[in-house]
Amino acid sequence: MPSTLPDIIRNFERVPAHIVALAADFQPAILADVAGRRGAVDGRIKALRPRMKLAGTAITVEVRPGDNLMIHAAIAMAKPGDVLVIDGKGDQTSALMGTIMMTACKQLGIAGVVMDGACRDSVEIDEMDFPVFCVGTNPNGPTKNIGGRIGHPVSIGGVTVNAGDFVIGDGDGVVVVERGKIESLLPLAAKKVSDEAARIAAIREGDTAAKWLVSALRTAGVLKEGETL
Repeated sequence: MPSTLPDIIRNFERVPAHIVALAADFQPAILADVAGRRGAVDGRIKALRPRMKLAGTAITVEVRPGDNLMIHAAIAMAKPGDVLVIDGKGDQTSALMGTIMMTACKQLGIAGVVMDGACRDSVEIDEMDFPVFCVGTNPNGPTKNIGGRIGHPVSIGGVTVNAGDFVIGDGDGVVVVERGKIESLLPLAAKKVSDEAARIAAIREGDTAAKWLVSALRTAGVLKEGETL
């Protein structure tokens, strides 16, 4: 049965701004861990510069490889704090975005761009300090001829992203958390940060042994009962 949804879904629920602000304080790695070690986008989609960071709500865009018509439409629709999450099919034969579009994004308060595709004008984007996560760069420009979809679920780097989901990225990569789940993860993330800080402090005091290691090695059959390292 054909879908009755329009190609452009204009209205969708977003993570509240105060929840985005709280979640943005955590590293993507921490959030991925407390989310069950899931939601991390494939590492081929990475920060254009390692220092770049972003956090916000996803506005999803699906395009045909090498065509950015729907990205222009999404920029026109996006709200401050949104992250453009673009399924560009992993194509690197041409750039989907460059300085002009990124300047517009920054001016509109868009929080950043995550795309399974390439960008160009990387030096200018670096100087702008606008966060972009992509699969690489290419000087070739895109076409603007082919329709696509906005606000529908997309798949980027092995992760399904729905419009309104929480998106966060840093030098390690990008993590996506479902809109309805992110608030419940915040206390778990805070506890993990505290636990890790305590463990690092203990290591620096000389307690370097991983307490779980021998048991795990026995369970895996590497060590026999009674054996130690």
